[in-house]
Amino acid sequence: PSLIIAIDFDGTIVEHRYPFIGHIRPFAFETMEALQIKGHRLILWSHRAGKKLDEAVKFCRSHGIEFYAVNKNFPEEIWDENESRKILADIYIDDRNLGGLPSWGEIFNMICHEEEIPSDKGVKFWWKRK
Repeated sequence: PSLIIAIDFDGTIVEHRYPFIGHIRPFAFETMEALQIKGHRLILWSHRAGKKLDEAVKFCRSHGIEFYAVNKNFPEEIWDENESRKILADIYIDDRNLGGLPSWGEIFNMICHEEEIPSDKGVKFWWKRK
C-alpha cells in the first residue's frame, strides 16, 4: 500500500544553510525518486514560506522531484492563517528526529523493507551496495 510521506527540506533534503539552499544530502533525490516510483506520495513539509519556499520547490523540481503537496495535506487545501499547519502523514522524515537523520539508504530500507523497485525505471540500487 502507498504511504503519505512528509519530508522536511533544510537539514533533510539539503544541508542546513537557511536562508540559503545547502548542498544536497547524499542520495536524497535518488531515494525520493525511488519512493515515488513505488507509488508513495511525497509532501514537502518545511518551515519555509513565501519566496524561500518557492525556491525550495523549484530546486527540488530541477532535480526531478515534484511533490504531491507542499506544506498542505493535499494540493487543493487552503490554509487559514489561524489554523495549524500540521501535516497528516504516515511517515515524517526530518533531521530533527530523535536520534537524528539516518542516511537516505537506511530511510529507504526502513520504508520499503528491502523491496526492489522495477528495474525498467533505471534507478540505481545505491542502498544495496556490497
